[in-house]
Amino acid sequence: MPTLTDTLVPSYLSGTWVTPQNPSRVTEVADASTGEIVATVSTDGLDLAGAIDHARTTGQRNLRDLTIHERSLKLKELALYLGEHKDELYELAYRTGANRRDNGVDIDGGISTLFTFSSKGRRELPNGHIIVDGPTEILSRDNSFLGTHIYTTLPGVAVQINAFNFPVWGMLEKFAPSFIAGMPTLVKPATPTGYVTAACVRLMVESGILPEGSIQLISGSARDLLDHLDHRDHVAFTGSAATAATLRSHENVQVNGVRFTAEADSLNAAILGEDVTVDSPEFEAYIKALFVEMTSKAGQKCTAIRRAIVPTPLIDTVATALTERLNAKVVPGDPRDPDATMGPLVSQEQRDDVAAAVEKLIAAGGQLVTGGPDQLEGAFFAPTILTFADADTDAVHDVEAFGPVVSIIGYTDTTDALRLAERGRGSLVASVITHSPELAATYAHNIGAFHGRLHFLDRDDAKTSTGHGSPLPHLVHGGPGRAGGGEELGGIRGVKHYMQRTAIQGSPEHLTAITGEWVRGAKVNKVTRADVDAGTATHPFRKDLATLRIGDQFASDLRHVSLEEILAFAEETGDTFYAHVDEEAATANPFFPRRVAHGYLLVSWAAGLFVEPAPGPVLANYGLENLRFITPVTYDDSVRIELTAKRITPRVTDDYGEVCWDAALFNQNDELVASYDVLTLVEKVDTTYANWNK
Repeated sequence: MPTLTDTLVPSYLSGTWVTPQNPSRVTEVADASTGEIVATVSTDGLDLAGAIDHARTTGQRNLRDLTIHERSLKLKELALYLGEHKDELYELAYRTGANRRDNGVDIDGGISTLFTFSSKGRRELPNGHIIVDGPTEILSRDNSFLGTHIYTTLPGVAVQINAFNFPVWGMLEKFAPSFIAGMPTLVKPATPTGYVTAACVRLMVESGILPEGSIQLISGSARDLLDHLDHRDHVAFTGSAATAATLRSHENVQVNGVRFTAEADSLNAAILGEDVTVDSPEFEAYIKALFVEMTSKAGQKCTAIRRAIVPTPLIDTVATALTERLNAKVVPGDPRDPDATMGPLVSQEQRDDVAAAVEKLIAAGGQLVTGGPDQLEGAFFAPTILTFADADTDAVHDVEAFGPVVSIIGYTDTTDALRLAERGRGSLVASVITHSPELAATYAHNIGAFHGRLHFLDRDDAKTSTGHGSPLPHLVHGGPGRAGGGEELGGIRGVKHYMQRTAIQGSPEHLTAITGEWVRGAKVNKVTRADVDAGTATHPFRKDLATLRIGDQFASDLRHVSLEEILAFAEETGDTFYAHVDEEAATANPFFPRRVAHGYLLVSWAAGLFVEPAPGPVLANYGLENLRFITPVTYDDSVRIELTAKRITPRVTDDYGEVCWDAALFNQNDELVASYDVLTLVEKVDTTYANWNK
């Protein structure tokens, strides 16, 4: 296998590391600080069609052999492995201009994303192969025809086309949800930093954790990649809006059903609220936010702040405070220099692009406060602040300098600030710095539709905030309009991006078989108290996960309800709501026939009707879900419970799993009184009860 000490960066396709032989088209990649050539890339002669077929066959088959929980656990194992080898990635990434702080965001951030998705996959998703979306819909009066929705894995390949600024996080934040979904990944990183991505993929392959076909890598140009894709496949692109538009116009996207999402550049804003004064803690938080976003990754972040929108009287004050902080804290230099606090841009070409953008801003009327295109040599670019007398200068809202550059513009009132924020035509994130809840609500209601994320900052969360420019795996990343119109991350939402949601219609038996969850009306294995007492049947609570089955049901006897019990419960708990203790007032209420039993008293009685008191295999009750009280129960009524095993979720790493029980409480007339789910932890193999019984 070629190693990354070779000049030509290898690709990993169809289970093999490959490099073009005598390529005619080669791109050189230089060290951002020294200009030394550190890598060359070429995709001449690579079999991309074969790689896609390998993903659709071998990758799909191997991933489908694993359950969602098993895939999720592998992400945790992979995160631990990469954490043990991350120093190698750090050393390579220094060549891209990223310093140790930048690598913490990229490399450690990517590893952290694996941990988060691993945890969420095991905690929030079933240990199976499909995801049920939402409750069952009743489509017939007699409950014989029902509907629901399920998510199933897309049958193709998840193609990543990534930007240069996050060679590790950019890959792992897409890989994690697609892997949990069961979809193999083909990574195409940006050329300037692709050798770092290749090193990460090499570690992933060498770990032996991932099934064959679940990860592949193209080092170099994508060439005709999209020509080989169809309706089975998904493309997730991160990069410029212009490139996104070109890819989106491809025939296979437009006509042949390739799913395409884009996360593009955007003119993100940070708005200083009208309530903030120079002396308030929020002003300091605002200056710090601007500073961090200018200097992190040398401003080469799609989430960086490009427009600082402040009250007009504070333009010069903000510019001066930010300049002072930059002068005090920024020491440009080689990332390997421990004294340097900000590295260069990724390449000389990138520096030229940023310089050209700054020149456009200056030509449009921008006043240079500090920095500028002529301050430093090579790929280094000085932190640059521009102010504009006219906040409506088109260039401010159209031209993005993808580096350590911010434009400060003023607004007259909150309505004006809202208008200026909207002029960005859609962005990934906007920050609003205010201590006023009312102002926060105003901004959220009015600019939420133009941003993928809104970050509110004040004195209360300034120390704990993860920052304006940090996408989190728990929350969606993406944005409307200019930002590409796509979504990534967002916890389990990100997993579902790589799955197809399908409406399912059929009988209770059909839905139960398809979803793996018992649906009311489907067959049950019914056990009564008389059966249990006679020793002719086993109570479902006496079954471990090895013997419990979906549809196992316990049906209790009726329990009589007395007025004395209702009043005693009211007295003991202090819940003396009139419907339980005042006959005249209760009878006057159109919802109640007379005094009625407390809902929580009914739930307690229900537990007494179905519970088995001996230890194990049920270890604990950890909650109720979807509780609804439907028919009032008055004194001299009776109630009974039907408890049915609805969903069984074994845990991959533990000796127990979760069981969700459908609880249906009926009165003496077989009217549904209450409906809810009981959640329990149950042993995989019943050892607790056996030991106790001895």
